[in-house]
Formats: sequence, structure tokens, C-alpha cells
Amino acid sequence: MTSADLQHTPRHSADHTGYHGAHAAHGSDHEPNVHHGQRWLILGVLGLAQLMVVLDATIVNIALPSAQADLGFSNESRQWIVTAYALAFGALLPLGGRIGDLVGRKTTLLIGLTGFAVASAVGGAAGGFGLLVTARAAQGVFGALLAPAVLSLLTTTFTDAKERAKAFGIYGAIAGAGGAIGLLLGGMLTEYLNWRWCMYVNIVFAVAAGIGATMLLHNQHADGPRHRLDIPGTLTVSGGLFSLVYGFAEAETHDFDDVHVWGWLVAAAVLLVAFVVIETRVAHPLVPMRVLVDRNRGGALLSVLTVGVGMFAVFLFLTYYLQQNLDFTPIGSGVAFLPMIGALAATATTATSLVVPRLGPRPLVPTGFLVAAAGLLWLTRLDVDSTYRSSVLGPLIVVGVGIGLAMAPAMTAGTAGVHASDAGVASALVNTAQQVGGSVGTAVLSTIAAGALADNLAGRAPTPDVVAAATVDSYTTTFGWVAGFFVVGAVVSGVLLRSGPPSTDPHAAPGGVHM
Repeated sequence: MTSADLQHTPRHSADHTGYHGAHAAHGSDHEPNVHHGQRWLILGVLGLAQLMVVLDATIVNIALPSAQADLGFSNESRQWIVTAYALAFGALLPLGGRIGDLVGRKTTLLIGLTGFAVASAVGGAAGGFGLLVTARAAQGVFGALLAPAVLSLLTTTFTDAKERAKAFGIYGAIAGAGGAIGLLLGGMLTEYLNWRWCMYVNIVFAVAAGIGATMLLHNQHADGPRHRLDIPGTLTVSGGLFSLVYGFAEAETHDFDDVHVWGWLVAAAVLLVAFVVIETRVAHPLVPMRVLVDRNRGGALLSVLTVGVGMFAVFLFLTYYLQQNLDFTPIGSGVAFLPMIGALAATATTATSLVVPRLGPRPLVPTGFLVAAAGLLWLTRLDVDSTYRSSVLGPLIVVGVGIGLAMAPAMTAGTAGVHASDAGVASALVNTAQQVGGSVGTAVLSTIAAGALADNLAGRAPTPDVVAAATVDSYTTTFGWVAGFFVVGAVVSGVLLRSGPPSTDPHAAPGGVHM
């Protein structure tokens, strides 16, 4: 491949069927970006698809009590409605990203949307626990195809730096606010219809996004040999991520010194180390080491993972506080998060479009972590007599501003400068970091909260007032820990992320600055 070929790469279509290496970027030297004229409509379609994937991680949480009463499964089984989705999604994301690179991102997107819709229909109609869990796992499988395809299509559709920053700010707002939107939508559907509509609603999203993708996107195929999929790498990374998520999921019901927890975590470590070794030796790796070893990308992935942990804490424990202590309804709880969503969306879209193209992500990500940490420390002052207006609203807005500052720029840095043929797998790594962060947060923070509750109740009569105070203290203890995680995230991102505006690399995917 000549340098001239590479210089013209930014003008290619947003949806190459890259086979690997240079072939993904190679095409007609004078081929225009066929998506440019409809790029904002495409952003709407991709945003809708991404929203469906993100909110599905939380929309069923509100519906679980109703589903449990309807289908009659136990409390011990209940967690698998959530965990089945996280396991399949987290374990298969790297494979989903590479499939998008190999067979074309439009094709991958449409397969993902179709499969997600079918799985949602099956889950909504499920007459028993087993079929519902299977449907949730299938949603995770097709979500692992969808999420990297969405992000890599955005990466290659927007070629102007300022427009790209604005587009990815909107994407970051969707990724950050999707969990809260899921809580709101889940509450509305459960209260006014029934829990099954928390599954059926995905069909509406998928059909709308599928029609838009069919009309607006192009699936171009580059000439060149197809390389075989890295089967050993696929098996080890999928097995490693599965073991990691499963091990932390087991920590919700077992101690960390139980073999059900540490055994899976040890297996995860062994498999992931084996994966790295394999990737350094195979001719066509699933995740090329050139994608992983970049210092900027490492800082970005760690930042996205940390944000995932923190967002979980806010959504989960504050939802408990609102419903159990302030007597909010499921819909009221969702509405209560709207100020956070607004702050997050406004910050992610405006700050990234104004600052990232000029100064890069480094000033924003550490600042965002510190702002979010301040909001979480503010939440540690909650007690049984606090009110939403005086003690929750302000911290929520501050946390929303902080996450908006950190998330969108970190996602930008996560795929910045990758070769066009690696855009899908780099996007998958960003999604994987967010998913693993949420899964780790579920286990670690639930364990911290349970420990704080037990310590507060030790030696005391469990009267309703004592239990209520101890429960609130368990939430505030968790918020303090997450504030500490965010301070560490600020230090790590400040050290690893490079200063200065993102550079345009002719070897990178179109435009050189990506999310």
C-alpha cells in the first residue's frame, strides 16, 4: 500500500468491509465519503441503536419484582436476568468488533438489530424463567455486535474535527444517560403497562434504527484476501471476560474467599494472559497489540472503566434511597435523574466540541473525575431526614457535569488514531471497558455496602429506625468509596493521556480523531 493510498483514506466511506491490515483502508483514491451528506441523520440512527443497547442494561431492573411475581422464580435466581445480559455482552464484545471489521459494519449493525429485536420478542413472551434468561443472553450476544458497529460507524462517518467532537459528545451523552433513561422508561412501562413491555419496547427501537440504517448506510467491500478469524484469541478473550464477569457476579452472593469467586477470577487472569501471549504470535490477531499498547488508549480505557463503576453506584444506590427512604415511585425515581441527564448531555456535547479539538481530552477527563468525586462526596451527607431538593438534586447535577466531562473525551481518546481496519475492535475495547466497569462495580460496591450495613447493625437492636439509618449509611459509604475511585481515575488519566489537540494520522481511520 502506498503513502498516497493512505493519504486518501480519510475520504472513504464510513462502512468499509475491512478484511484486516491495509486492505480495510484501501480503495479508490478518489472515492468520496458517501455518508457525509447525511451524516447527522446517520448520527440519529446510530444514537437510537446505541440507546437501545445501553438502556437495556437497566430497564429490566425496575421490572424485576413484577417479572418475579409473574413467573415465580426465586430471589437467588433473580440476579441472572441482569447477569445473563452482562455475561454475553461483555465476553463477546471483542469478537463483535472484529466481525464488524471483517464483514462490514452496516451488515453487522443490521444483523445485530434484527437479532436484538427477535430476542426481545422472545423475552417479552417468555412463560418461564429459563426462556427469559436465554432471551437476555441472546440480547447480550447481539448487543456485542451492535455496540462496536455503532461506534466504528461514527468513527468513520464524521471527518471534520469540530463536527466529530460534537457528534461524539452526543454519543457520549447517550452512553452516559442511557442507564438513567432505562430506569425512567422501565418505571413507566411497568407501571402503566406491564413488565413484558420492558422487553417489547426494544422492537420499536430496533425497527426504527434498522429502517434508517437500510436507507442511509452503505456497505462497501474492499478488494483483498479475507484473513481467517483468530480462533485461539477469540476463545481465550471470550472465556477470560466471561470468567471475570461471572466471578464478580458470584461475589454478590458469596464471599471473595469462596472458590466460586476467586476460582473464576483466577481463571480469568490465566485466560487473559494467554490471550495476550497468543495475540503477539498469530499472524492476524483478534486484537492487535498495536491497538492496546498505545499510552493514550490505555488511559482512555481505564477512564471509561472507572466511569462505568461510578455510574453504577449513582444509579443503583440512589435509586434504592429514593424509593425506600423518600418513597418515590419507579417513575418518580426515573424523573429524579433527569437533572443529571440534562447536565451530562449538555456538558458532553458542548465541552467536547469546544475543548477537545483545541486542547485534546487531557484537560477534561481528570477535571471531570474530580468534579464527579465532589458530587459523590456531597452525597455522603445524606441521612434519613434528607430531602430530594435539599440533598440530592445538587449532587446529581454536579455528578452529571463531571461524568459528561470525563466520559465523552475518554471515549474519543479510546479510538483516536487507530487504523481503519482496527476501528471496530478499538470501539469494542471501549465498550468492553464500560461493561466490565459496571460488572465490577456491581460486585465490589454491593459487597462494600453489605459490609457497612452489617457493621452498623452489629450489637444493636434491629428496630426500623436503626435499620433505616444503617441502610442509608451503607449507601453513603459506597458513595465515598466511588469518590476515591474517581480521584484515582483523575490521577491515572492525567498521567497517561497526552497533552495537546488530537493529531491527524494518515494511517488512522478517517479523520484521525475518533470515539
